Amino acid sequence: MTREDLIARIRSLAPDVVQKRTRAEEVAVEYDELTKFPELKQILIDLLTNEFDMFLSSIDWVAPRPTTFRINLKNNQDFYLMYGKRSWIAQVEGKKYYLLNLPEEERAAEAISRILRYGAKEIESAQTDEELSAELTSNETPNEAPEETPVEAPV
Repeated sequence: MTREDLIARIRSLAPDVVQKRTRAEEVAVEYDELTKFPELKQILIDLLTNEFDMFLSSIDWVAPRPTTFRINLKNNQDFYLMYGKRSWIAQVEGKKYYLLNLPEEERAAEAISRILRYGAKEIESAQTDEELSAELTSNETPNEAPEETPVEAPV
């Protein structure tokens, strides 16, 4: 690869990188917590990519000390992000991941991915349950008492 090819490649990729960065900044305006705590936005980008808005329904500031946020996902699942003395801590399904370490950050991202999948199944099953119950109520006819037939007792 020549120097000119490298420069052309960088120039072609630069607009995409800048566009993704501005997209994350535009989305951050929707959430007050992300404008007050810019470090939180970077953690969400690390865990959920620049497209984190597709998965979040809201962010709640739960406790001031240690600073704790509840991240509510669109599938009615949630996880917590806490700011510790040295780094951020993600608490997903009761397990804590210290985001200072890259392997722990990767495991936290996998755990979040898992609850995104599990929550999607719960939503689908709830919808099918509602559909089945609606279908049953529309097809039900008034129950008539079954006729009782006399049973002869053995002699």
